[in-house]
Amino acid sequence: QVQLVESGGGLVQAGGSLRLSCAASGSIFTINAMGWFRQAPERQRELVARITSGGSTNYADSVKGRFTISRDNAKNTLYLQMNSLKPEDTAVYYCNADLQLPPYGSWGQGTQVTVSS
Repeated sequence: QVQLVESGGGLVQAGGSLRLSCAASGSIFTINAMGWFRQAPERQRELVARITSGGSTNYADSVKGRFTISRDNAKNTLYLQMNSLKPEDTAVYYCNADLQLPPYGSWGQGTQVTVSS
């Protein structure tokens, strides 16, 4: 089992920045790729950014050039640097890990990001 705990959410004005962190614990040796998802009210959860164990990244078109995903394997921590935030970025942000063993995935509890106009 892998436990994920997010932090760093909050309220920020449009154009501002936030950095989200996701601390992983437990059977971290089973983690493959990790990612950030978000879910706004009455909308489906969507992928924001993903990073593989080898460091390859991919981003949703809506955040390309503004968000950067990274991972510090020594600290077992995943990050999401969010710059030039927009009101439409408002959502609960979730950390996710793809695992080599059952249950093959793990989710954090989520952290709220609110961007005011």
